[in-house]
Amino acid sequence: MIPLSEPAQQGRELEYVTDCLQSGWVSSNGEYIGRFERALAAYVGVGHAVACNCGTSALHVSLILAGVRANDEVIVPAVTFIAPVNAVRYVGAFPVFVDCDEYCGMDAAAVRRFLAEECAEADGIMTNRTTGRRIAAVIPVHVFGTPVDMDALLDLADEYSLAVIEDASEALGSSYKGRRCGGLAPLGCLSFNGNKIVTSGGGGAILTDDNALAQGARSLTTQAKEAGIEYIHHTVGYNYRMNNVLAALGLAQLETLDERVATKRANFAEYERALGEAGASRLLQQPAWSDANCWFYAYQCTDAPAKDGLLRACLAADIQARPLWYPNHLQTPYMGMQAYQVERALWFYERLVNLPCSVTLTRDEIARVVAVIRASDPRSLARGRGV
Repeated sequence: MIPLSEPAQQGRELEYVTDCLQSGWVSSNGEYIGRFERALAAYVGVGHAVACNCGTSALHVSLILAGVRANDEVIVPAVTFIAPVNAVRYVGAFPVFVDCDEYCGMDAAAVRRFLAEECAEADGIMTNRTTGRRIAAVIPVHVFGTPVDMDALLDLADEYSLAVIEDASEALGSSYKGRRCGGLAPLGCLSFNGNKIVTSGGGGAILTDDNALAQGARSLTTQAKEAGIEYIHHTVGYNYRMNNVLAALGLAQLETLDERVATKRANFAEYERALGEAGASRLLQQPAWSDANCWFYAYQCTDAPAKDGLLRACLAADIQARPLWYPNHLQTPYMGMQAYQVERALWFYERLVNLPCSVTLTRDEIARVVAVIRASDPRSLARGRGV
């Protein structure tokens, strides 16, 4: 089988994890947590990283730190894995879904139209005219590792007094206009799930330059326990800290991140070359502002029947491929919530297939995948891209 995205151990993973186990420090204490946090902060170029047990925990705590309250609203993408949307509900707030741009990222122009046409400002507070709720924040997600137009969204946030939580779960190693993703907003979040470019098998992190936000993140992720040997808690906290074993694994992976990114980009180029022999490549591209890590490779089929046919053909050929996530505004928990002019997201859902993209992927495996594409969707290759 050719897997979609399998973890790869290419550095000092065994050495670090063995050292961690032999030290006896396997839980929330131990040197590898601090080492991993410092290495993450240095790589992204921020002052602080706070390691968590998963990316969703990082999003949840970041929403709290950003001041999002129950009955507020948060602008979220219709196209993304559902985690940031669920995190909005964890704090009792409500998502408002906006469309994607031609690269599958949050469309800043759509956010601007929503704020201008559907909201009203009074005393520095943006209110949704339809629901009467405060618009508190926006969560852009760098889908497939391709950066969103963050400057445009940050300008909107300044103009309309919104918090920005940057979901860089898929974008460690990507850059936007020369700046590392994860460090572009006051709060950034990472994931180290098993399919990510750096994985600890699970885990996440909160990134920030703000000392107070970092201190708040450390407190909330450790049950909000006050310093000292007595168990004093002045607020509700969460058991969200990363353990030392996962941090050891993550640190070893992070040390080889640049090589992983280079491999991902080279494999993307090889797909482009192989697909180009049969016609115009239909892999989802990236904008001029982006230097993406090429985490996932999204292939654009001619139409929905072609997408379904390609997925069936991959399954028959023992190739693991996946469709785009089902649009979030159509998911059962969110069907009754506001979605503002979501159209392109549906177009992509009907056509995109994610192709195998592991760091360990070989040229022969890419050739096998391309052969299945040629056989199952020849019209797509002949016509080129059609967003």
